[in-house]
Amino acid sequence: MYHGRITGKGPLTPAQIYQQPPRLLIVHIPLPSWADICSNLCEALQNFFSVACSLMGPSRMSLFSLYMVQNQHECILPFVQVKGNFARLQACISELRMLQREGCFRPQGTSLQLAVENGLQQFNQYCRHVTTGAALACTALEISILTSQPGRELVKQLEEGLKDTDLVKVRRLQVVEIVKETLGCMDSASPVEESSSDESSFLGTDIDLQTVDNDVVSMEMLFKAWLHNSGTDREHVHLLLPSQSFNKISRATDNPMCLKCDLQERLLSPSLLPGTADGSLKMDDPKGDFSTLYQMASQSSASYFKLRVIKALKSSGICESVTYGLPFILRPTSCWQLDWDELETNQQHFHALCHSLLKREWLLLAKGEPPSRGRSLREPASTFYVIVPSRSPTLLVKAVATRELMLPSPFALLPENPPDDSLQVVENVLDLLELEPTYNPLQVWSHLYSHLSSTFAKPQGRHHPSWESRALRKAGQLQTNRVRATVAPLPMTSAPGRAPKVPAASKASSEAIFQLSEEEEEEEEYPSGP
Repeated sequence: MYHGRITGKGPLTPAQIYQQPPRLLIVHIPLPSWADICSNLCEALQNFFSVACSLMGPSRMSLFSLYMVQNQHECILPFVQVKGNFARLQACISELRMLQREGCFRPQGTSLQLAVENGLQQFNQYCRHVTTGAALACTALEISILTSQPGRELVKQLEEGLKDTDLVKVRRLQVVEIVKETLGCMDSASPVEESSSDESSFLGTDIDLQTVDNDVVSMEMLFKAWLHNSGTDREHVHLLLPSQSFNKISRATDNPMCLKCDLQERLLSPSLLPGTADGSLKMDDPKGDFSTLYQMASQSSASYFKLRVIKALKSSGICESVTYGLPFILRPTSCWQLDWDELETNQQHFHALCHSLLKREWLLLAKGEPPSRGRSLREPASTFYVIVPSRSPTLLVKAVATRELMLPSPFALLPENPPDDSLQVVENVLDLLELEPTYNPLQVWSHLYSHLSSTFAKPQGRHHPSWESRALRKAGQLQTNRVRATVAPLPMTSAPGRAPKVPAASKASSEAIFQLSEEEEEEEEYPSGP
């Protein structure tokens, strides 16, 4: 599988750490299933892109394209930059909502295969026209196929249909089956991963099979996984444990045990989104995320950020008031540069550490050690972290205050026996509250999606009103605007062994369309008037 390797040994910039590979989403939901899935899918896409397009800092998603496969494959949205293109993405979602929901389904066995091949060709053609500065985004492509068909059967079809296709630029091929049964989506909205029954044999590219519930929250989580740093070029953090406790498995008793970990965000920083309470108050500088969280992953390839464990703590021995900042998650690395034996051993030791900490009811106190930046007369200030185990194979890491940051808190102890009348009044009030065993953030919403979407609203007069758009669609004009691509149109894929013939007139028109698309993009970005 192509892993999107970054050439050079210099330090990775925050933009490279944040930015994920281009995405091709193929919606393979034939009639009549489309009627049951359309609304949930479109709302999930709308919510996701309202966040993805609003995040400050470097763009996390570079390119996005959308294909629809029903009776035949159709490009709904050619590859576009995600950041700064919410209006175009929203128009694409509106097109999905307007697609036919009733009728007959006449399946064509090659439609999905042609959509994958056509999308890959569009991606290669787009990359040939980008500037050198944007070439990094074109190193690899991730393809996600959202389907209502049995996932395992679809995987077998793809393995057979794509065995002769050049997939060297495909970093990942993912099939996501939408299941109709609701499996407690509000309690657990993460997609459920399944492994393919047969390993793929073409170009070493594995097809990942997942399932997702047919509800808005589950689909949102599926798309939000695209915001994670999923690069496998190198591990992000080295977790160092004392050697004496692990001398049997350490290579040298003088060296500490080193667990190689990848870094993952637990939640998005509100300071990166406009209009949120934290963002408007500017309590956290957005650049702070680079200097705290992603500094660990953005060092040179010759060194790593280290977390050196110095003490163990009882799980009840830390006050939540002394932790600060956004937490992040450590998980065993999946770096492709490590051999399989080292990856397996590292994962086993990581899991054993989680089990042991849970059994002992311990936390770990660790000191952050950034890579050395050469000789310096001043010793850099250290940051300390508390490491919390969980039932999943991950460790939660939170920054913890030190002596220099503490302020006096002269609070007296709580009186043991409050007045009976006051106690009775307060208890009666508390009895009116609904008691929940746990806090589930997926059941609490702040109308942030609608707020973010409204910030992208353009002044009136720039677009047709909805009734006029429907009229244009009936007249066939809107359809012409929708299929306008930012690259030259591709010929239909011919049968194997036959080279497609493109007439000279078609070639000329393709070049003209590409030039026209660029001119139209410039007009949209720099309008001459209302």
